[in-house]
Amino acid sequence: MHVALDTHPLYTGRGGVARYVTGLQAGLASACPEVQVAPVAWPVASEGVGSLHRAVNTVYRELLWPRRQGRAQLRASGAELWHSTALPLWPEKRLPHVVTLHDLAPLRHPERYRRWARLRATARLRMAAQARHLICVSQFSADEAMALLGLPANRLTVVPNGVSTLPDGDHPPPGLPAEFFLFVGSLEPGKNLALLAEVWATARSEGRPLPPLWVVGERWTGVAAETAQPEWHYTGHLDDATLAALYRRARALVFPSRYEGFGLPVAEAMAAGCPVVAAPVASLPEVGGDAVLWTPLEAVAWRAALTRLVKDADLVTDLGRAGQARASRFSWQTCARETCAVWRQVLG
Repeated sequence: MHVALDTHPLYTGRGGVARYVTGLQAGLASACPEVQVAPVAWPVASEGVGSLHRAVNTVYRELLWPRRQGRAQLRASGAELWHSTALPLWPEKRLPHVVTLHDLAPLRHPERYRRWARLRATARLRMAAQARHLICVSQFSADEAMALLGLPANRLTVVPNGVSTLPDGDHPPPGLPAEFFLFVGSLEPGKNLALLAEVWATARSEGRPLPPLWVVGERWTGVAAETAQPEWHYTGHLDDATLAALYRRARALVFPSRYEGFGLPVAEAMAAGCPVVAAPVASLPEVGGDAVLWTPLEAVAWRAALTRLVKDADLVTDLGRAGQARASRFSWQTCARETCAVWRQVLG
């Protein structure tokens, strides 16, 4: 079996979808070595460039590159099947097309997106609905696909993400306090940092401040101004060795996201033995099971949960152990094997 794999997410961001592509490739190499996988992408990074340069890159990547270089690269690969690992850049009629569907946030929460991004993402979701088969990273995302795209269940297969093994060793960043909470994720409104800002501000105003919050992730314009608190430290993107040190030292990962297709930071934190506080919404209960301190999206409830974790060392230990056991269910090797099974099904 020879498959062309879309690896564009490696060049367009460093969030969950990029980690999915990296993990899937590693899993395929070890779990499905008999399958030939040809990466297909325009290998030019969009991250770290100015807004105008990034906009030009995006237009070229999404509208122009697929029509010529993309199709030529795909033909040259000799693939029997084309797998888009995010929203499809283009359909390829001569090849069976499989799409990984991470979530349907552009349809469910269009207010989270700028106009161009919303229009493009919505169009690509409509293209995804035309694929031969869709892999959904959670049952929640599959349910969303049926509800919002009208897709039948027999065109969807749930294949959960894996959890990457974080580096060994101890590489804490300078200035890391002995006691702190941790947030990891893209810093956009759907992650709900505004709720955490209310929690920290209220605790400080009442003279019972919470430990510092270390915020790991890329800033969107305006995020710091909307949510920054005196006790918060923004790190930007971190390498995996430093991130591992934060997971292993944090009192807990705090994750008040309103909508997730999977929630990789929750799984990664659990794998590292880091307790997790999250809201029981979207896909998160599928990932966290009974190993997470579930807390409704209300500031009073979150303050109580965080205060409890500060005071209750036994609870911290119990959540850490339960999380490691839960995270052991997710591996990129299993993800790869189940993905290969979908490819074989599609090819008949």
